[in-house]
Amino acid sequence: MMNSFLLRLLSFLLLSSCIPTAACAAQIFITNYPSEANAKVFVTKYQSEANCIVYDTQYSSDNEPGVWFYTKYKGDARAVIYYTQYKSEADLIVYFTKYKSDARCRY
Repeated sequence: MMNSFLLRLLSFLLLSSCIPTAACAAQIFITNYPSEANAKVFVTKYQSEANCIVYDTQYSSDNEPGVWFYTKYKGDARAVIYYTQYKSEADLIVYFTKYKSDARCRY
């Protein structure tokens, strides 16, 4: 059930960033409470074990798959995430890249 939800969330983030009328990065809000998150995210040190390679941008106008813009307000976010310390708890495993051209999600 959670894998189905995660797939829908990732698809939504990926597809919505490609729609011309919504030319902005995936707006992400970080919560301190796992119960209010859409997905629990684990950050890995290894690109090979990641579901998504994420580029952290400072510009909400970046509109490429895998580009995340952190918003201060939960109401502005497309997704609410909780960072977990444990890979076994995670719905999504991400690797942060220094290069926007490397950003992508794979299922």
